[in-house]
Amino acid sequence: MARKDTSQNIFVTGATGFVGSYMCRYLVHNGYTNVFGLRRKNSLDSLVLDFKENIHWLDGNILDIPFLEKIFLENKFDVVIHCAAMVSFYHKDRKLLYEVNVEGTENIVNVCLAHKISKLIHVSSIATLGKSKEFSTLDENSKWVISNLNSYYSVTKYQAEQEVWRGIAEGLTACIVNPSIILGAQFWSHGTGKLFEQIESGLKLYTPGGSGYVDVRDVVKFILLLLESKIENERFILNAENKTFKSLFESIAEALHKSKPTIAANSFLRGVAWRVEWLRSVLSNHKPLITRETARSAATTFYFDNSKSLKTFSNFNYTSIEETIKETAKVFIESRKEGKNFGILKSKLIRVV
Repeated sequence: MARKDTSQNIFVTGATGFVGSYMCRYLVHNGYTNVFGLRRKNSLDSLVLDFKENIHWLDGNILDIPFLEKIFLENKFDVVIHCAAMVSFYHKDRKLLYEVNVEGTENIVNVCLAHKISKLIHVSSIATLGKSKEFSTLDENSKWVISNLNSYYSVTKYQAEQEVWRGIAEGLTACIVNPSIILGAQFWSHGTGKLFEQIESGLKLYTPGGSGYVDVRDVVKFILLLLESKIENERFILNAENKTFKSLFESIAEALHKSKPTIAANSFLRGVAWRVEWLRSVLSNHKPLITRETARSAATTFYFDNSKSLKTFSNFNYTSIEETIKETAKVFIESRKEGKNFGILKSKLIRVV
């Protein structure tokens, strides 16, 4: 695989977020000189501070069509990496979830088509692989299934992915990656970063389900390889390992030198938990930590087949989840000592040749 021109203009949406910040970091570290990062005006730049000057920043929103038209016309992007998305399981966020995940992706697809972008790489999710009690292991051929096991977030990510497939049908060259649950250092109050915060605080409960997990650095490394390849119009599950939630929680507790959770959250406890959280959210006007959807998903077990991703590139392999947890825990402990609410994993550079 020959290296492409590292001077090409690459546009990354969600550039200050979890995946987007690591994506920009890896592009810069691999010699790309024209990386354009989209950020909202109120976005925190903590995850990109150390290489901020290497990015051409664009302040705006994927819901603003005139803005998108303007920047695509002015900057002549060659490749678009669409990382921007919203993750929420709170019912009051449903309107915004649809706008950001579905309408935002529709807008990106449309401007890519209009400006004849050479490749769009869309960061989707395993959430788009419809969950059914008939299938416990899913791969790229698994079809969407209408089920109460799917959260509204899953629905919006599925609809977003359909916009990409619609773009492909209209002549767009694109690839889709479907990461499993992404682990790694980030803001400790967000996403999987909050797991380290909760377990460090003495979390006693674990849930009976299981899922797949992947290091954030492996996600962006695979995207970088896709960028350099001639592969088009395919999707890839990105998943390092399948583990139970109990095993995951125990590994995090061990890495943080904390007591392991010992109480299994049965259906009664989960039901009480999400109802108590709902009441707390009403009284405090804050989002609940646990919702009916998250309580349900925490009790299900779905595993994911990563064989296609491993066969695609000879120089790609996954970081073990134990290693990811240990590295993330170390960064978490260090950031706590320094009074920081975020951390960044050390880059594992990949040579793209």
